[in-house]
Amino acid sequence: MNLTNELNEIQVNYTSKIKKSEMPKVVTSIDAFNCFKHVWSDKMEFVEESLLLLLNRANKVLGFVKLSSGGTAGTVVDIKLIFAIALKTNASSIIMAHNHPSGNLKPSDADLKLTKDLSASGKILGIPLLDHLILTDEGYYSMADEGTLI
Repeated sequence: MNLTNELNEIQVNYTSKIKKSEMPKVVTSIDAFNCFKHVWSDKMEFVEESLLLLLNRANKVLGFVKLSSGGTAGTVVDIKLIFAIALKTNASSIIMAHNHPSGNLKPSDADLKLTKDLSASGKILGIPLLDHLILTDEGYYSMADEGTLI
């Protein structure tokens, strides 16, 4: 029996279309906020969405991924999927963001738990969560700036 004909081949590809010198660098939460605002959909006030920035060792943005889109009061975020993407792109760190269509910038208990779980998982894998932002049309809340990044 020839097993190579009966097994799926898995390939991992990452192709950068932007020169490293042209990649945006994230040093502060406002840098991250500006990156997210640039790629966010036009549904900021309509449905809750979550996005991820993937960074290299120099904090240059390798790219972004839309993780999920939900309803007016929530969206599902899969931690396993986040780190599968981070590992596939050889990211050195990540920054997550989601919006609150209500305009409320205060993190919910679920937001804080997700942040805690992402941070703990990132520490184990050596891919730290640098920040988790909550966005609205009028501004943002940075868990790193506010000391709620655990």
